[in-house]
Amino acid sequence: MLSKSFVVSAPGKVILHGEHAVVHGKVALAVALNLRTYLRMTLRNDGEVLIWLPNIGTKLCWKTSELQPLLAAFPADLTETQPPTLEQIEKLKEFASISSETTPSTHSLATVAFLYLYLSIVSKCRELRGMDVLVWSELPTGAGLGSSAAYSVCLAGALLSACGIIGYPLQEAQLLARWTDQELDLINKWAFRGEQVIHGNPSGVDNAVGTWGGALRYHSGKISSLKRVPTLRILLTNTKVPRSTKVLVAGVKDKILKFPAIMEPVLTSIDAISQECERVLETMAECPSDECYPLLEELIDINQHHLNVIGVGHPSLDRVCQVTAQHKLHSKLTGAGGGGCAITLLRPDTAPSIVEAASRDLGDCGFDCWETDIGAVGVSVHSPASLKADLLETLNAF
Repeated sequence: MLSKSFVVSAPGKVILHGEHAVVHGKVALAVALNLRTYLRMTLRNDGEVLIWLPNIGTKLCWKTSELQPLLAAFPADLTETQPPTLEQIEKLKEFASISSETTPSTHSLATVAFLYLYLSIVSKCRELRGMDVLVWSELPTGAGLGSSAAYSVCLAGALLSACGIIGYPLQEAQLLARWTDQELDLINKWAFRGEQVIHGNPSGVDNAVGTWGGALRYHSGKISSLKRVPTLRILLTNTKVPRSTKVLVAGVKDKILKFPAIMEPVLTSIDAISQECERVLETMAECPSDECYPLLEELIDINQHHLNVIGVGHPSLDRVCQVTAQHKLHSKLTGAGGGGCAITLLRPDTAPSIVEAASRDLGDCGFDCWETDIGAVGVSVHSPASLKADLLETLNAF
């Protein structure tokens, strides 16, 4: 039975190998990051819908009677196979008083994505349900870590359960539960529609990682899960240097057109790194061994050099690599590059003192650091007892 109030979470993501090369038909490996977005939904009977996003300072409330006229753009036969239409997006922007002439803010995009998913999913029963939706995230926004996808995945899972379209998997005495594969597939498809509202033309990788967790292989538009994935410790560093993915992708394309005989072999080598890493991860999952870590470290080092060659490095990322190398750790950029984030592999026996020293030195550079895991579980429902005390306190504070 669906609880009146329940908590859903979904992980962020990092690209382990294959960034940029994937745009040119090569393999990329994306892995779930155990920094998560949490959504608490509380059903209410007073006809009010409240969305609260404290990370970006947003709190909005509407009466269902105000939202009812918008259903004209969301027919009951609307399915997850249909992308958002321009008419739908414009109506939602107009309703939320968002100008179409300026670049939408994070606040605006999050609002429209919520309204789109809420109206699309509840249109199935034509009766708008009152609810409080609180979303709190451990993921920084705009850092290439899949924060918007984790948000969309949480919304899709919670709304589909609240409307009875999929089940509520958490049974009494369970701490954590997941939906069936068929239900997860539906969550993923609706989350992709939310991502389209926010990003226009996303690849689908981020929402797939948020839904399924673990590690995914992306190749020429096809996404498949690695069957068994070890959980790896990492240090995640946000350089806080802003960058444009669009500009960086265009720069790589220009280099390929200018120097095809030089650049194509580099992309082929990055592809081989992704595939070799996939092989090593599968070996580790089947037969855990510390002997695999030197291989993973070498692949990280080689790929970082390749990413500099194709022009997506940055002095801030070089600094991360230099600082962590002083502690005998291995790092590479993750995502678009040109700033943004880097990942540093931590072996199981890496001493806490080394992690603390590296984090302190990176902090002295003005960077933010988190020690976390990759290979995390996908979207899940939590009982209050499964949540850490500080997280539960945070959710209850709002």
